[in-house]
Amino acid sequence: MIPISPGRSRRATLAGAVCALLVAGTALTGCSEDPNEGTNGVGRLPADQIQTKAQKAAASVGTVRLHGSVQTSGRSYTLDMRLKPQGGIGSVSTEGETFRLLRVGQELYLKADAAFWGKGGDGDGDSKAADKLASKYVKVPKGDPSYTKFIGFTDKNVLLGGLLTLHGELSTDGHHEQDGTRTVRVTGDDGAGGTLDVSLEGKPYPLRLVRAGEAGTLTFSSWGADFKLEKPAKGDTLDYGKQLPTS
Repeated sequence: MIPISPGRSRRATLAGAVCALLVAGTALTGCSEDPNEGTNGVGRLPADQIQTKAQKAAASVGTVRLHGSVQTSGRSYTLDMRLKPQGGIGSVSTEGETFRLLRVGQELYLKADAAFWGKGGDGDGDSKAADKLASKYVKVPKGDPSYTKFIGFTDKNVLLGGLLTLHGELSTDGHHEQDGTRTVRVTGDDGAGGTLDVSLEGKPYPLRLVRAGEAGTLTFSSWGADFKLEKPAKGDTLDYGKQLPTS
């Protein structure tokens, strides 16, 4: 047996006590503990590799729920969408108006109240048309500007392909938590180029994104959870024709 001096023993005991006190009192994972222990390991990687793994994980699974806000073309939109390769369904709010979007294949439907359809109307004819369209799934013609404007909100590849890339020099910004799941955070230009929280549990899915330039914050959940997607019943559908009324 190698003798241990009393001084060395006291120092070791004191160090262990201080470490235990810090962990218990502040929930820090310092001292000799590894914050990546028991995780999927992406927290040990360089920031650019974490971002790449998150992008690949997002592309590898068919379904996701996306919730939050985005600013685009000078307008702010609040989204709550469930997406899969065949289409998507959910709600969109902008400038005090809320409507539902449903896409099945290449067919896009929009459902809103009479106030939405009657906005900008100038007579009883417009009011009657708005009442007819209210609370129905209105099939959006492919040639209508609304089709191009809104179909991107229902397309997983379009949305995530453009969102999950941070700008500027990438770095990691510690371990965090999103809805009870441990994450590692990646930043672009110390946050000015956006931040992305990536799951440390299971697959490294992106869980939270703060876009660059204060262009919105989005959370991602229900990765791989399937959901029902089908065309609305005929009694709930209106085909307005070649162009929707101006809203």
